[in-house]
Amino acid sequence: MIMRGRGAESALVHRLLEGARAGMSGVLVLRGDAGIGKTALLDHAVASASGLQVTRVAGVEAEQELGFAAVHRVLLPFLGARAGLPGPQRAALETAFGMVGGAAPDRFLVGLAALTLLAESARERPLLVVCDDAQWLDRESLDVLAFVGRRLHADGIVALFALRDDAAAPPTLTGLPELRLGRLPESDALALLMDHADGGIDQVVAERIIAEAAGNPLALRELAQGPHVVEAGFAEPPALGRRLEARFLRRVHEMPVLTRTVLLTAAADATGDRHLVRRAVRHRMGAGNDDIAEAFEQAEREELLTARPAPGASAFRHPLIRSAVYGGASRAERRSVHAALAAVTDAHAEPERHAWHAAAAADGPDEQVASALHGCAERARNTGGYLAQAAFLQRAADLTDDPVQRTARLLEACAAALMAGAPHRAEELLSRLPAPGPAIPVLGAHADRLGGLARLMLGGDGAVRLLLDAALVLSEHDPGAGRDTLLEAFDAAMVAPRSGPDAGALQVAGAALSAVACRTAPAPGADVCVPDLLLDGHARLVAVGHREAAPSLRAALAAMRLPGAEEGGAVRWSLLGMIAAVELWDIDALGECGRRYADAARGHGALRMLQISAHANATSEVFRGNLAGAEAHFAEFKDIADATGADPRFSHPTDVMLHAWRGDEPATLSAVAAQRELYPELPGGIQVQLARAALVVLGLGRRRYPQAQAAAQAVLDDPPPHCGGLSLPGLVEAAVRNGDRGVARRALELLAERATASGTPWASGLLARSCALVAPDSEAEGLFQEAAAHLAPTPLLTEKAHTDLLYGEWLRRQRRRHDARSLLRRAHGQFTSMGAAAFAERARLELRATGEQARKRGAGTERHLTPQEFRVARMAARGATNQEIATDLFISASTVEYHLGKVFRKLGVSSRRQLAASLPQE
Repeated sequence: MIMRGRGAESALVHRLLEGARAGMSGVLVLRGDAGIGKTALLDHAVASASGLQVTRVAGVEAEQELGFAAVHRVLLPFLGARAGLPGPQRAALETAFGMVGGAAPDRFLVGLAALTLLAESARERPLLVVCDDAQWLDRESLDVLAFVGRRLHADGIVALFALRDDAAAPPTLTGLPELRLGRLPESDALALLMDHADGGIDQVVAERIIAEAAGNPLALRELAQGPHVVEAGFAEPPALGRRLEARFLRRVHEMPVLTRTVLLTAAADATGDRHLVRRAVRHRMGAGNDDIAEAFEQAEREELLTARPAPGASAFRHPLIRSAVYGGASRAERRSVHAALAAVTDAHAEPERHAWHAAAAADGPDEQVASALHGCAERARNTGGYLAQAAFLQRAADLTDDPVQRTARLLEACAAALMAGAPHRAEELLSRLPAPGPAIPVLGAHADRLGGLARLMLGGDGAVRLLLDAALVLSEHDPGAGRDTLLEAFDAAMVAPRSGPDAGALQVAGAALSAVACRTAPAPGADVCVPDLLLDGHARLVAVGHREAAPSLRAALAAMRLPGAEEGGAVRWSLLGMIAAVELWDIDALGECGRRYADAARGHGALRMLQISAHANATSEVFRGNLAGAEAHFAEFKDIADATGADPRFSHPTDVMLHAWRGDEPATLSAVAAQRELYPELPGGIQVQLARAALVVLGLGRRRYPQAQAAAQAVLDDPPPHCGGLSLPGLVEAAVRNGDRGVARRALELLAERATASGTPWASGLLARSCALVAPDSEAEGLFQEAAAHLAPTPLLTEKAHTDLLYGEWLRRQRRRHDARSLLRRAHGQFTSMGAAAFAERARLELRATGEQARKRGAGTERHLTPQEFRVARMAARGATNQEIATDLFISASTVEYHLGKVFRKLGVSSRRQLAASLPQE
């Protein structure tokens, strides 16, 4: 195949293919205008893929709403090996493809199944996956294939996506390696023009074509054919984009009626099944088989259709031809063709396609068709095809005459769009609601709730107000829905900046307390569910205080730690539970819930829940002093965010506390700046409070006490609803060092209220240590010892080392150098071991002031491993198999092998048995 003017692009594709032959993987997204040569480059890749397996799919506009349809076509050659998949992956894949019944699978578990199938096949022979017109793939398939693309590493797989510039960029492909195809150079354009010319071309005409075609290969090819190209004085403007479609349409209109009918029927069908098209044309036109066959042949001679390798299949030579044929037909012609396709499609074997064609054939409301679409939506939901569910419901609503039922179906479609992670689609569906609003208040409240959730996903503006308004109505008519909406409002208040004077956490708390007061008290001995406890606890935390909130929050955490709780309804509110653990300074609850809920999330492939748990685990490990482990969990959090196509601006700065404890000032300040850019208003959500706490830690470690106090001061002056307590002990310390006893005592009073309500060893240790800092010398030592005693049985290495440091500093200032040395020596060793460089330096300087020089220690070997390598090594050291590691980390077994090989080389070991001794102890 000759590729004019695409030498660099072809070379890049060849390098990717060579990498696959060597066992590595590569991903590339080709972008460019319609006709610019993306499909030609994909064809070139396929032709160059000698020795590789090839699986290929092209998006079709008409199939965008059929969930998992495209990925099913990609995996079809490999489905025979699905018996070898781990159980949860196989169940998810078979459910998504409608092979078995069951609960709707998480699409990312489907993605892991797809990755495993493709990677196992590539072990036998490298693999090329080609996705043309990716903008028209159904969203579920695109999510799965993009997930696979992000997880490829050492699998021998190349994935190529082609995407039109004039299409909205699918967010799931953002961040993948991209190659933009531009116009051909003039010399190559001339060569291409001559390649496809029917005869000689006058130089003037050739120059005019080349200038007007603007280097677009498809325009050059089309304009090179036909008698007009040799006419001197050629004046017809070439058709680019829409004009190319018009040119194709003129060619179609010159053909006989039967050929036009074949083309329109093929354009309306997404399967590419020539036999189905033949039956539909015969049903509509009454033509014989020979006549229909001749019509197909004419379309192929005119290079409008091209035969596919699959027997009986055909396709349009270029997507623009399909869109020209379909868009150029009248509405009546399109309805007639869809009616014919519906008539010849088996409603039992393919109910979704049958209903979709029947809906496209309808001319006005039709409850029978709408009911069939609603049934299809139910099936789509059960297979996890939420965007397909939304599309079926939207079409059903369009065909529904009753305004209440139409509203209900649109709301159901909106909820499905949110489940699919498509907030813009949800808002568009809400805009279709009948004006001025639903007649039934509950439906209006549901609309507000869904609108609030969509706003929350889009950045938070106005989300709390909408959710609160919805909750006030729903609490009167449906207490369970009202409670859940209030919890969602708390979620929104946690992550969004200040929502306004009348729509923030305080207003949500007031509504929640009113709802709790109206709720019927449970029977004596009856279990109170986790959502009720969390709602009551967080409402009291915000509106009343920690003392009143602690019992409910404590009970909620206890319920979340019950056997099997991670498999039930508590999962949905895991973020609120993790925040409750932080508010109560309960390291055991935070660590246990983080681990258990992460394990459950991995088992189900529930990446969003795994994200929350990964952040909780990372936070827990920071306080435990296992900074290397925390880095691995934060890396997992970011990996999941990237794999799901989340905005990295929100996900990547979340490790700010890790940077602060390591004393990495540039990384800390960079993450804080990113947070301030996203949340310019204060007090802001929990991410802002974590950024504040990080600045406090950084300032204390580097002995910059004025900066530490300035960072924490806002927590005292305008206490935020959540996570402000993390900065209070640091504020006491910084204010004492700055001689600001007034601020220190105010901060201590607020800390005392919260710590006393909590009563955990962590809280009691922090309180005693802070009291020691402001106490007279006669009382300080006893308080330092009390703090150490409270913290001793806990795993909180950072707090223990910090307490030793403060106690040692106090002893040195009391001129008790001998006593101070042992504490400062221990603090220095602990900070050095965990990698807290700034605090280690602070301890070293204090130790030197006692007359002793601290021994320098090298960085641990674990710092030479990447976070992914560290996670793989840790799991392998515990005895996990490669497949178990691959399943937990959402990568392939081949990639696990690759990482283990690098780990062995870096650590100088030769077996898994030696790994445990080479890694830091947890």
